[in-house]
Amino acid sequence: MSKIKPAKGSPYARILGVGGYRPIRVVPNEVILETIDSSDEWIRSRSGIATRHWASPEETVAAMSVEASGKALADAGVAPEQIGAVIVSTVSHFKQTPAVATEIAHRIGAVKPAAFDISAGCAGFGYGLTLAKGMVVEGSAEYVLVIGVERLSDLTDLEDRATAFLFGDGAGAVVVGPSAEPAIGPTVWGSEGDKSDTIKQTVPWDEFRTKDTAEKFPAITQEGQAVFRWAVFEMAKVAQQALDAAGITADDLDVFIPHQANMRIIDSMVKTLKLPEHVTVARDVETTGNTSAASIPLAMERLLATGAAKSGDTALVIGFGAGLVYAATVVTLP
Repeated sequence: MSKIKPAKGSPYARILGVGGYRPIRVVPNEVILETIDSSDEWIRSRSGIATRHWASPEETVAAMSVEASGKALADAGVAPEQIGAVIVSTVSHFKQTPAVATEIAHRIGAVKPAAFDISAGCAGFGYGLTLAKGMVVEGSAEYVLVIGVERLSDLTDLEDRATAFLFGDGAGAVVVGPSAEPAIGPTVWGSEGDKSDTIKQTVPWDEFRTKDTAEKFPAITQEGQAVFRWAVFEMAKVAQQALDAAGITADDLDVFIPHQANMRIIDSMVKTLKLPEHVTVARDVETTGNTSAASIPLAMERLLATGAAKSGDTALVIGFGAGLVYAATVVTLP
């Protein structure tokens, strides 16, 4: 017989509050066209993006996260000292160690929480949400702060016609805590490492050990058509699996919040999933661009702030990106 005392947490977990931060500077397509041979019409038709936000030097990964976290805590009615863990998903914090989560935890006023970063690209928010749910149910933390944050403008090659217009900066955060009823469904997640080269950093950091390197600073590159096909066809299957795992159908949904990668991908997924007309679909990508790990919480925050979605709505969220990794689940909106 085991001598280990069983863990005791909440029977279920839920998202209690959400917050977002978008940098002050708004960058229209006209700025992008200064460095690539394209047109506003072409960018909009290929991606649906009209503007994106780019961070100033002062709007660091940590600073944007602190702003988003403060809003999420206020929305949840949870004090910083109640946070037992801080999980940050990002690929654009350039300091390998320590984790930026520790700095953020200190700056928001949390008291000795567990704090760590994860790297799961555009699926990072879903990964963090799943970990947070497990902590609350297992009892290792009563309240968990999950942050998706990126400064992708630092990793954008402004001369790459295929990607220069895609990326934006920002931070989104949620507070996950106890619930008396199921409010975060089972997560369908995974990876397809055989396709990892379809989205990648151009050169590794160790190429910059010497100052005389001929390589350009690292940027994100992707095989656009391959990513599009994978996202539309394979991720629609994953989204359906998440609905099945939660025991609901598309008719039961109120909101669909996919990773804001590209408007064409979003519209194609809606069609493939045969979502009813009553389902509100997040299309934050038009004015925010692709913010990777931040895109889902930012889109969630905007839907709730504008009244396009309301507290208690049932939402399907799915993230997918470099790796190729993915995560999908059904949640009750805070």
